[in-house]
This record gives sequence, C-alpha cells and structure tokens, in this order.
Amino acid sequence: MKSDVLIIGAGPAGLTAGIFTCRAGLSSVCIEKLAVGGQASLSHEIANYPGFEAISGFDLMDRIAKQAKSNGLRIAYGTVKSLEKSKTGFIVKTLDETFNSRKVIIASGCKTRKLGLKDEERLTGRGISYCASCDGAFFKDKVVAVVGGGNTAIGDVEYLSRLAKKIYLINRTEKFRAGEFALKKIKKLKNLEILTNAQVKELHGKDKLEAVSVNIDGTKTKINLDGLFIAIGYEPDTSFIKFDVDTNPQGYIIVDDNMRTSVKNLYACGDIINKDFRQIVVACADGAKAGNSCIGEK
Repeated sequence: MKSDVLIIGAGPAGLTAGIFTCRAGLSSVCIEKLAVGGQASLSHEIANYPGFEAISGFDLMDRIAKQAKSNGLRIAYGTVKSLEKSKTGFIVKTLDETFNSRKVIIASGCKTRKLGLKDEERLTGRGISYCASCDGAFFKDKVVAVVGGGNTAIGDVEYLSRLAKKIYLINRTEKFRAGEFALKKIKKLKNLEILTNAQVKELHGKDKLEAVSVNIDGTKTKINLDGLFIAIGYEPDTSFIKFDVDTNPQGYIIVDDNMRTSVKNLYACGDIINKDFRQIVVACADGAKAGNSCIGEK
C-alpha cells in the first residue's frame, strides 16, 4: 500500500496527526497493532481534557477516531516489524503487509514497564495485570494491590475501590508523582491501605497469584493477594526502526518544536518522544504539530 503519509500508532497523537494531514489532502494511512485509541482508551475517567468535565477514555478516543476516519484517514491493523528507508521515502513492514510512504510519523507510544521479577510473565493473566479497567471486574470482592505512585496508579486505585474488598497501594518512596487532587481523593477510601517506602520483591503462587513479598522500610512482609496491578510507567519501543535516529539515554526519540526527528521526512509525536509531560491533550498537540510539519514540507 502506498501513501503520502504513514502514521505508526492510532492513539491520540497519531489520530490527530491524521486529521491534519488528511484535511490538507495528503493520503494518509495509520497502522495500529491493537485497538484504535491506544492506552488512552483504557482510562476509566478523564477529567482534564478541555471541553469535557469528565469522559471515559474509550468515549473520547472513539470520538477522535471517528473524526479522523471522516476526514479520510485509513486504519490498517498489524504490528510493525520494521521501518526502513527507501529511495522515495520509507518502507514499513508488518507480518502481513508492506507499506510505502513518502513520510512517516511515529506515534507508537510506549509499552508497559514490568517489575522484572521471577514468575512475572508466568503469572500475567493469572492474577497479575497491567490494566485495571480491563481486568478489574475479575477481582470483585477480592484483595488486590496496585504498584506505582503516578497518576495511572492512583486512577487504578480509584477504579478498583468500587470493586475490590481491600486494596493496597504500594509505592517505593514516600513521595507520589501523582497530582495532589487525586491523592486527596483516594486517601478518603475506606478499603485502601497505603504502603510507602515499599517494593515488591517476590511473587508467590503456582497456578495463580496468591501472595507477594514486600520490603517495607527494610522489613520483608508477605501479603496475601488475589490480584496485583502494575502501574509503574512505560518505556519506549523503537526496536522496529532499522536506521539511526537520535534518542535520549532512555530511548525516547528526540524531536524539535515541530516534531521533526534527526531523519528527513521522519516525525515523531506523543509518548514516544523526549518530553516531561505526558497527557492526552499534549499528545494531541504533538500530533497536530507533526501533521502540520508534513503539510508544510510537501
């Protein structure tokens, strides 16, 4: 398949970029490996996106996706295995298809960061989850824990508080990265116990998760659990790029103010780029800039 612009990732950044390129008359294709909307669609409530006092991530991303499609953005599904240069632009390959495009916008977001513990992979889906809104319903009236101290972890706690009998919030330091407003809200929950200066060190369970060993202020404690939700952030995945592009030490792609990378006609936007503030509204702004840069340089 050939196009003027190929966008990798159909999250808020990629979809917004597609709105701008399509409205400028550039044929645009967006490749998504899972579901349109990306990680943003998993948020059970978003209260800081302009125009909505509160809206679910699924509903917000559904609206953005419909707008992008109505403007002519084509969605293709598949996992990108390679991004290579060609004489006329770029070649993008998935398992089933090959795409040729003059310009590429990388908006692939990040993958969930894991604890890196023994048996973590084995127990994933058997008590361990990385998405509270996806799997929370399986733990109604159960005992669960959330690991993390950012906005995602706090949102997971709030969501699970309506389902679980008991929740532990495990944060490795005393200080939380989440906003103060959100913290004040969850501290009122009666079924929540907050553990600070705490780290999960071991996972226990044969066929499913049964308990975790937690180091709290230097003391090892075993906590019986039915579920463990890991929300310790994300990390970039640029392994599919088969040529050199500038990244920071953590692997995030470096861009200028207009989302241009170090490679001509290659742009990046959203959570995959080097920046301090990661929110849906910021991702949309990144996508608008990336799309506009493609337009201005056609």
